[in-house]
Amino acid sequence: MMAPLFAFLPYTILAVYFLLFLYHFTKKKKFLWNLPLLGMLLEFLLNIDQIHEKITQILEANMGTFLLKGAWLGQMDTLITCDPAIVNCVMKEKFSGYHKGDEWRKRFEFFGNHSLFNTDFDEWKIHRNTFRSFISHQQSQQAVAKTIRRILENGLIPVLEQSSKQCQVLDLQDLFKRYTFDFASSMVTGHNPNSLCIGLPKNPVPEALDDAWEAIILRFLLPESLWKFQRWLGFGKERKMSGGREVVDRFCAEQISMNRKKLSEGKTRISFEDEEGFNFVNCYLTGNEDNSPKVSDEVMRDNMVNFIFATADTSSTALTWFFWMLEKNPIVEKKIREEIERNLPQKGDGKNIRLFQLEELSKLIYLHAALCEALRLFPPAPIQIRTPLQSETLPGGHCVDDKTNVLIFLYGMARMPSVWGDDCLEYKPERWITENGGIKHEPPHKFFSFNAGPRICLGRDIAFNLMKAIAATFIHNYNFQVLENHPVTPTLSVIFRMKFGLLVKVRNKSA
Repeated sequence: MMAPLFAFLPYTILAVYFLLFLYHFTKKKKFLWNLPLLGMLLEFLLNIDQIHEKITQILEANMGTFLLKGAWLGQMDTLITCDPAIVNCVMKEKFSGYHKGDEWRKRFEFFGNHSLFNTDFDEWKIHRNTFRSFISHQQSQQAVAKTIRRILENGLIPVLEQSSKQCQVLDLQDLFKRYTFDFASSMVTGHNPNSLCIGLPKNPVPEALDDAWEAIILRFLLPESLWKFQRWLGFGKERKMSGGREVVDRFCAEQISMNRKKLSEGKTRISFEDEEGFNFVNCYLTGNEDNSPKVSDEVMRDNMVNFIFATADTSSTALTWFFWMLEKNPIVEKKIREEIERNLPQKGDGKNIRLFQLEELSKLIYLHAALCEALRLFPPAPIQIRTPLQSETLPGGHCVDDKTNVLIFLYGMARMPSVWGDDCLEYKPERWITENGGIKHEPPHKFFSFNAGPRICLGRDIAFNLMKAIAATFIHNYNFQVLENHPVTPTLSVIFRMKFGLLVKVRNKSA
């Protein structure tokens, strides 16, 4: 019985050596092999640990656009691009000719079938109008300012103070994720879960979302038959995502039930005076014309997840990379400190922890520019995918049809000299400041972190308020240092998170 097994041993060893050869060879070359049946899938899997750099390298060698041949069984041909002209065409000029489509929804089924994120055309317009009316409502804007300050004062500051006094190591990525999740949950449900507090308790919903994003990216890399087989067997990333779906569904159901009960007990009028009264769920439940029509629990669940993802995951990721860039560029951090002291002078002896009003933060131009530069280099959601409804010739002569995805690769766009100049790899906030000292506004199809065209992000101002509030508070009151030799690398995920977090030591400046 053993003899036949040993007979295959030399072939197994030969195959392993061949794959290792391919792995090392493909790291250096600037083209892709299109293998029979497998297409270019094998090479991407061999370079999975540096997939973002690999794609960027190939894009630069192919003038910003190339056709990725997928596995034959998967029918996954994808035109990958970082050309702003193509982005403008797909996302704005010919917006109605492109959609996310069924293939997108299969992979992002975690978001449900009725969310702003997953729908197209008329249904998408209904959800977008709901989000717009909620975000633009005066009570919503008041709630943003109040909630940000409350979480900073009662959540972030106590954690940082304890860490400073006890010389503890903190994971900034985890800290920022808690900060933004507590904010998003407060706005969506009226309930602050207080995950950002001393002791940093287990945070199941954000953890479930992290597992989902990692599973979803594999759904784009693997043929559908493979990830569906994995889901059927219930192992790996698919198993984690299924468990996470249960966690998120339970959280949403509990919050909907809680708000419905409060309304039935007599709180039928949503009011800012009632701290928990004005929130996203209640706007659905009351169905008033200023906010949204009454909808099913399923629609509420899908858009609750959409709101939390769009607010929490993206902003926390952006903040993490921003603070890492400050560590690598101390002169930028120094300029931000000086700008705060110059534009927002502190009264008294300066020994007390200082928080800032949102209207004060609008004076911090250099801080805004530094955040934009971090978003440019490390976009929280580094890919966007659209599918044409019919055959189309894009700028540059590239032809696509309804069987070809168009993948916009934001990470690569930031690293193209043809788009951002020869200094594109530098962290340079000055590129965002005009000669008159204001913020330079780049077109969305070039600075694509907040999307472009009709789908441009409605919560852009909220995101900047979140990021500037925590950045100014942290930088003005504390010093921080990343642990020596701490590995900083992105995880393979829909969200451009750090694989090992960002471990730091924090010290109160006045201590």
